[in-house]
Amino acid sequence: MQESKPYKTYNNKNSSYCEPPRTRLKTRTSKENIKLLFKQCSKKLLDYRYHQISNTIARKALIEIEKDRGQLEPRLKKRADEYAIEILGWKGFSPWLHTYSALARDFKEGWIPDNYYGRVVIQQIQGSYGQISFLKPLSNKLLNKKVCPEVASFINGFWFDHNLRPIKNTQVYDVIFKNTNQVICKLDQSYQGRGIFRIEKEDFNLEQIEKKGNCVIQKFIEQHPIFDELISEAVATIRITTVIDSKNEISVRACYLRLGRINDTHVKSTNHIRVPLDIQNGKLYNVGYLSNWKSINHHPDSKARFNHITIPNYQDCVSLVLNLHKEMPMVQSIGWDLSVDKDSTPVLMEWNGYSNDIKFSEAIQGPCFKDLGWEKFSLKK
Repeated sequence: MQESKPYKTYNNKNSSYCEPPRTRLKTRTSKENIKLLFKQCSKKLLDYRYHQISNTIARKALIEIEKDRGQLEPRLKKRADEYAIEILGWKGFSPWLHTYSALARDFKEGWIPDNYYGRVVIQQIQGSYGQISFLKPLSNKLLNKKVCPEVASFINGFWFDHNLRPIKNTQVYDVIFKNTNQVICKLDQSYQGRGIFRIEKEDFNLEQIEKKGNCVIQKFIEQHPIFDELISEAVATIRITTVIDSKNEISVRACYLRLGRINDTHVKSTNHIRVPLDIQNGKLYNVGYLSNWKSINHHPDSKARFNHITIPNYQDCVSLVLNLHKEMPMVQSIGWDLSVDKDSTPVLMEWNGYSNDIKFSEAIQGPCFKDLGWEKFSLKK
């Protein structure tokens, strides 16, 4: 059986969406060939659905940006379409380029569309290895350093302490609340604020936690007072993206601050505030963005402005993630979520080595990855 070519075997370059895969059964119908055919069809259907959802999100973002900044110029739209086809190999990669262009009021060569990153780049630079970041309880073990504020884990029906040593169910309460009155529970594969729960000491229910499935229990972080000026309810999160280049050198490529809304127990992607910051010194930009990409210069709840804030102990935050990435050299792009506690100590909340978000950074600070040659991956079979 001929080896299938990703995208180009069933994609129409002049269409905004993938066409459903059409795979012809060859004369040989051995069990192995049927399994391979089924696997290929399943992957193409999943890819088709992925691109459809991603591009729908991009188009909705474009509509909101145009309300805020005016219509995308036809010349920029045309340039984005040409770049998607000629460089990336398919017009279906253009919707995110339209969104980036509308926000920047320009077109920049080297931009990586979010769906191109998720379905082309990720497969090339880390494959399945990045997925180990989904297993929250293993972070300290994998990174070879106690950087996550873990106090206990529930894995496959058993409880473990912060060193992953088994503990009895009767010990769990005392272990978890030994030095705190509230904790955070994160389920495996939690992302975008989903699968995350705050648990108060008086509300602890072992059975309810176990019903949620595998999870890690983390100590609640008391954030640095400077973040309380912006919003005090949810712990502010610093998202730093690091990459490993062809020379095995690790560098920071993007950075922004994520803030929650009033009455939120933690930052959620559905309504968070994102504020870019200077990757050299940690100073926040004057302008931040709502979850719908509308620009703002202050937090809508606290009314605090962004332009006077610098991330406390920022250089230590950068040093921490650069050193941690050395422990995961097989994962070439990682998104790190940190905070800085009341003692100015950087605390790693979680890391994402598979589906880390790049679209916001690309739109505001990008192209962040222009020198890495990722645009050439579309040509590989």
